[in-house]
Amino acid sequence: MRKKNNKSEHLWTIVAVLGFTLLLLIGYKLKASLTPNITTTTPLDKSCDLRQGKCTTLLPTGGKISLSITPNTLPILHPLELTVTIDSIDASKIEVDFIGIGMDMGYNRSTLDKVDAKNFKGKAVIPVCIRSKMEWEARVILYTDHGLIMAPFRFFTIK
Repeated sequence: MRKKNNKSEHLWTIVAVLGFTLLLLIGYKLKASLTPNITTTTPLDKSCDLRQGKCTTLLPTGGKISLSITPNTLPILHPLELTVTIDSIDASKIEVDFIGIGMDMGYNRSTLDKVDAKNFKGKAVIPVCIRSKMEWEARVILYTDHGLIMAPFRFFTIK
């Protein structure tokens, strides 16, 4: 009787280890899809203020990426209209990822619709934070034939 119980315990241990390994593998694959491999990053222009209007950044190899968000008061928990305009870049898809600066605010990425070769539009909602003033980075991610391009734009929200 004791030997049968021992075999059962070993079987459950093996199943548990295999299950845990499978969960780790799934987590690794999901993380890779949520954090794409960026090939080019534009410099951050700290003087640009999305509350004042459109911000534009230049690629080191040429080309421009512009982002505007309306309403420019950037209210939290309200729909925002995102507009990305590109010049001298061919992108098949554009996403905007919102990252909390100094505080993990979770996954918040919007895929924009292609209006024409230069313009992409979409919607997003900025989540509420416990801070009265929160700094964010909108990371515009362009999917191109030459790899992913990321353009960071900083802004803040007020609760």
